[in-house]
Amino acid sequence: MLGNHRFKIKLLTLAVYTLFSNNVFADSNISTDSIDIYGSGQTRDVETINNKQLSKLPPGSSPFEALAQLPGVNFQSADTFGAYEWSTSLTIRGFNQNQLGFTLDDVPLGDMSYSNWNGLHISRAISSENISSVVLSQGTGAIDTASNSNLGGTIQFYSLDPSDKRSTQFDQTIGQYSDSRTFLRFDSGKFSNGAKFDVSYVNQDSEKWRGYGHHLNEQFNSKFVDIFGENRLSAFFNYSNRHEIDYQDMSKTLTATNGYNWDNTYPNYNQALSYATPNCNTNYSAQCDNAYYAGSGLRRDWLSGVTLDAKLADNLRWKNTLYYHRDQGAGLWFTPYVASPSGSPVSLRTTEYGIHRSGLVSSMSYDYGKHKIEGGLWYEDNTFDQARRFYGLGLTDPGRSPYDIPSNPFATQWQYEFNIKSTVLHLQDTYEVNKKLTLNAGVKSSYENINSTTVVGSNFGELKATKPFLPQVGFNYKYNNQNEFFGSVAQNMRAYEAAATGFSPYATTSAGFSAIQGSLKPETSVTYETGWRYKQHDLQTLVSVYHVDFKDRLIGTQVGSGIVGNPTILSNVGGVTTNGAEASLSWNLAHNYNWLNSISYNDSTYSDNVVSNGVLYAISGKTVVDSPKEMFRSELDYDDGTRFGRLVANYTGKRYYTYTNDNSVDSYWIMNMSAGYRFKNPGVIELKEIDLQVSVNNILNKQYFSTIGTNGFVYNDPTGSFQTLQEGAPRTGFVTLTGKF
Repeated sequence: MLGNHRFKIKLLTLAVYTLFSNNVFADSNISTDSIDIYGSGQTRDVETINNKQLSKLPPGSSPFEALAQLPGVNFQSADTFGAYEWSTSLTIRGFNQNQLGFTLDDVPLGDMSYSNWNGLHISRAISSENISSVVLSQGTGAIDTASNSNLGGTIQFYSLDPSDKRSTQFDQTIGQYSDSRTFLRFDSGKFSNGAKFDVSYVNQDSEKWRGYGHHLNEQFNSKFVDIFGENRLSAFFNYSNRHEIDYQDMSKTLTATNGYNWDNTYPNYNQALSYATPNCNTNYSAQCDNAYYAGSGLRRDWLSGVTLDAKLADNLRWKNTLYYHRDQGAGLWFTPYVASPSGSPVSLRTTEYGIHRSGLVSSMSYDYGKHKIEGGLWYEDNTFDQARRFYGLGLTDPGRSPYDIPSNPFATQWQYEFNIKSTVLHLQDTYEVNKKLTLNAGVKSSYENINSTTVVGSNFGELKATKPFLPQVGFNYKYNNQNEFFGSVAQNMRAYEAAATGFSPYATTSAGFSAIQGSLKPETSVTYETGWRYKQHDLQTLVSVYHVDFKDRLIGTQVGSGIVGNPTILSNVGGVTTNGAEASLSWNLAHNYNWLNSISYNDSTYSDNVVSNGVLYAISGKTVVDSPKEMFRSELDYDDGTRFGRLVANYTGKRYYTYTNDNSVDSYWIMNMSAGYRFKNPGVIELKEIDLQVSVNNILNKQYFSTIGTNGFVYNDPTGSFQTLQEGAPRTGFVTLTGKF
């Protein structure tokens, strides 16, 4: 396990410190202190979070935690860092995580599905300390984003450039639940030829806050930049190795009966055997699903990219990014539904997968008078291997660890190879009519072709998702130096998932696939938004309203217990209508103080009733699952260069987890805080700065349900017994010491 290498890491840290102890620390390219909610000149709603805002979170926190400061963003997770992937859930304006588009330095990250078929989660793609900025475009999204899943907006991550001066940074975090995180970064400084690079390493080990088990994470990031003339060459290579022991999925009934700290039995194998006896397949009882022995998610990723941004002429630039991503991973579950050959009523079930994808993102921009014409393409070739296997366990000892991918299965339920080719083309023109009015118009074409090869299991076929004409238009009108108005309309399409799990057309039987192959349609949306921005001195405000027509919405429902792996029933169920309004205010109300507030109202409702297995479900007019109507966040920051701190209050409204809205989780308030002190030139060896930061999440120790839908959603759950909920982490504290050389 990664935790066993801690002594070696400390030796490595000492060695690197000794080697670079004569370095001079210099600030890297960190932008201004406050969040940019203004987005001056943009024709759509665009907001930016910078590295300094990210650094105020406890180290290791997901950048989605920072995005939750913005209106319309609902982020949930069962762990305090927001990094435990099974439980991470992001919704924006009623659209879920798999209906958004994500990139890192222009490299597509896929739709961040847990089944991991076309990308990887941002927490694996790069360490949060190495992110320079996050750009959120709600609603209409950025037309040039390399994605074919961005129905409801885009999130673009950008990595920090290496510093111009040689520097070394070392962070050590310790906290409750045996949390320990070590971060080490070295910047080479600029060489005589102008090139520079950085390398960083992370090792994190945290115990679960309920039950037993560890979340282990090891990451390596590196980046190279060379600016020559008016051209820029950059490249990065990132590696991640993650082991996460799962929390048990809960229901409202299970939590009420067994308590807030209920979890799986690991490492007590005998207890798991008693729950599984007699065999759950032939004599089911609630204890079969109340607790298992263990479950885990194991992920290893290699992600690389190289970009050349070249000036071809005074008014012509050409930018090209080549990338490659490889992933090896498995989801493990010790199941009571399949017995081992040894006679044990429990076996180890895996969902194993491997990704090999490569691609090109290319764009060219041309300035012609008052016009800026930009166009480009994204092409990706992705081979995704996926298999469901079973491994035997012993009678008195499992003989297998949830931290390791097993070998020598006794059965393979299914195995497929999917080849996915994705192509997106776009062309847009931004026209400055005069000093006050700017117009933007563009169009993109999106194509996806999926071919499946069956090794074991049902026979499937080819699926295509094609939309050759997806327009987007917008305007920006600067009334004066303080006020501007914007508006945009965009049509988008989400292509199909290519996996035998999740909400995919392939997560069914041969007969089920044949039934939908000719009739299934990809999801599409048309988004209308308009708003007002105001900026004067230390005050920024943003108000926006929006309307969305969502067509051919796909609903996948599970038959029986979600974790068992029964085929998903996937179908187009009509439309969704969304209306909403958002407002933000960022105010430097006094010297060194900044107060950020955001409020959101979202009304997303199903437009049609649904017939499933001959049963009519009256969901027309019902609120979309996992879509809170009201959200509010207030954050007060203080930073005088020496002392700094933040206090956050966050409200999330009621959320439904059934399509008929017969069951839901309650609204809740959460408060977080952090405070710190910077010691400048402390006189300790070659240290230029020491930072000490204390962070406490959920300071009121609120008990609440965070993520919903981990096992999907159902039409109704009158007894509250469907296990698809995750509880939020309790009050958790951390201390971080940072040294800069």
